[in-house]
Amino acid sequence: MRALALLLTCVTCLAVAGPAAAQEPELIFKKSTVWKFLTPDHKLATYAVDDPKVEGVACHFTVPEKGGISGMFGVAEELSDVSLACRQVGPISFKEKFEQGEEMFTERRSVFFKKMRIVRGCDTNRNVLVYVVYTDKLIEGSPKNSTSTVPIMPWGGSETPRCGNFIED
Repeated sequence: MRALALLLTCVTCLAVAGPAAAQEPELIFKKSTVWKFLTPDHKLATYAVDDPKVEGVACHFTVPEKGGISGMFGVAEELSDVSLACRQVGPISFKEKFEQGEEMFTERRSVFFKKMRIVRGCDTNRNVLVYVVYTDKLIEGSPKNSTSTVPIMPWGGSETPRCGNFIED
């Protein structure tokens, strides 16, 4: 009975994670920053992720990954330092409406309570998508963040959409 309750809890947690957590980032490369003897090195890892609601936009982020014993067993609490760059990589089209500050991507940064989040918004006056990456914890987050903007430009013969037309009221 206890095992069934645990299984139901796990399934519920996965269902609540939502579509932003469903996308796996694509590893571009890793680079060691601190050598560790007999355990994994500390590294910087660069990943790519496509915006699930805005076709034609890709974001790249670099995160530190701890090595050592805690990193080897996956129990290290990762640092909040994250850099972000988002660019238009094709004609932009909006798949659906979105809220200002809506989560585009999320990833766990520790075993418990710490997550990295990439959120999206629209600067309606300039027709620019704005992406912010930050980390938070259940009790206390970090003020460390990075911002990237994507001006919506014409691509080929396609009409340039206005991001303000796709913000949920």
